[in-house]
Amino acid sequence: MLRGKNIIIAICGGIAAYKIPVLVRLLKKNGANVKVVLTASASRFVSELTLATVSQEQVYCSLFPPAESGNVDYTRHISLGEWADIFVVAPATANTIAKLAAGLCDDMLSACFLTLRPNKPVLLFPAMDGQMFNSSSVQRNLALLLAEGSRIINPESGELASGQCGLGRMPEPEAIAALIEEELQKSCRHSSLQGKSVVITAGPTREKIDGVRFISNYSSGKMGFALARAAAERGAKVTLLAGPVSLVTPPLVERVDVESAKEMYDAACTHFETCDVFISAAAIADYRPEAPFQGKLKKTGEELTLTLKKNPDILAEFGKQKSPGQIAVGFALECEDGLKNAIKKRIEKNLDLIALNFYDGKSSGFEVETNMLTLIGRDNEATLLPLLSKPDAANRLLEAVEKLIQPGC
Repeated sequence: MLRGKNIIIAICGGIAAYKIPVLVRLLKKNGANVKVVLTASASRFVSELTLATVSQEQVYCSLFPPAESGNVDYTRHISLGEWADIFVVAPATANTIAKLAAGLCDDMLSACFLTLRPNKPVLLFPAMDGQMFNSSSVQRNLALLLAEGSRIINPESGELASGQCGLGRMPEPEAIAALIEEELQKSCRHSSLQGKSVVITAGPTREKIDGVRFISNYSSGKMGFALARAAAERGAKVTLLAGPVSLVTPPLVERVDVESAKEMYDAACTHFETCDVFISAAAIADYRPEAPFQGKLKKTGEELTLTLKKNPDILAEFGKQKSPGQIAVGFALECEDGLKNAIKKRIEKNLDLIALNFYDGKSSGFEVETNMLTLIGRDNEATLLPLLSKPDAANRLLEAVEKLIQPGC
């Protein structure tokens, strides 16, 4: 799998950098083409000469070539990003993680990261003191990078350079090489979603009470956006119908922003006849105020009565009219009797697959980075997935969708 693959190894300034020459040599031995990007701090831990020798390539240390070299190529960071099949940051320090999360571009590493071709895998290997790794700042930055498609390999526990023992060790070169190979296998395999039209709804909806207030929910949209990214990576033509969320549009995804359930319904209906797969991951309001007040509703008494009107059921409408070969996928967020309710919902809405999401408010559901899904297919057999990051859960769900697509359809 590694033979002929183009791999960028980006090294940050941490003591774990001493392991990277062994990693580079191992990748080269297995037929990979390896180019190394070295930050200024990293050069204090491992030499440019060593890395150039084991990679048999120029080592990239500066965003700009030395003036005395006579080389006026100021676009080499772009060509590196286009060249790479995978981008690996090992070790990844807190400083570089923060820069990548913020989109800063002040060295060769961050420039290559920003110019990496869409849908190419990124592996980050944080290595630092355990307290630093678990700090709210580092975890926030890692969560953002994870949501945007990078894969984070958490550090291991063991003896640290500080003399302490605990979380913070970067995996050994052999383990890193195996993870690189695994990621390349995932990105290169053929998908039955290739060329298919996939429509995904994501996020909450807002139902206006008046000009400044609305009914909504805690949906962040992260699961739907992860599905959109994963489907696009499989070569699907993805349309993402997004409620009001603050998330970056995944590469190669067409995004349509909506606010209310009615707006999402109208947008979805335009795709019912032509899409191959419809995935409803949005938390769409079941009801809306019957007569929203124009302007700001004033406080007039101790109680306020709102009359709510039922919203159209987007997924049920698609399930009712879908043609043979079209696939309908839904989610069921449940707090009790989850399996029973999810199966009932799948049958009533004529779904081919439903993902039961048991809400616990901590590790699964709204405003968290992980989900524990149970996938239920046409035979009502349930497959329980382990607790996964939302991008990993999205990939597992799409693997199930791929199995539903008939060859030649």
